[in-house]
Amino acid sequence: MVVNLPWPDSRLHPNARNHWAVRAKAVKQARMEAAILARASGIRKIRADSLEVSLVFSPPDKRRRDLDGLLSAMKASLDGISDVIGVDDSSWGISISRGEVVKGGNVAVTIECKA
Repeated sequence: MVVNLPWPDSRLHPNARNHWAVRAKAVKQARMEAAILARASGIRKIRADSLEVSLVFSPPDKRRRDLDGLLSAMKASLDGISDVIGVDDSSWGISISRGEVVKGGNVAVTIECKA
């Protein structure tokens, strides 16, 4: 199963120095948007004890970005996907990588049941 999500909002990056209310609004929006996009991709509840989740970050430009910061910025989105599939993200194995530059940026999330 693959879900294509938008590039993470800069307000969600761990190095952003936002007021807590600004960050909270961005977190709520990202979680809800990821859940909607997951459902639109045909993803429903899954019966699994653990999952392998792969994130491919295709940035909007060639600026340098650290992958651990990008993963942190995706926390709310991953929680939204977790809400839809019904498998807590504490039991996920996660791999992250960089993709090619894409206009507007995107994050491809691939979900596989672990054998």
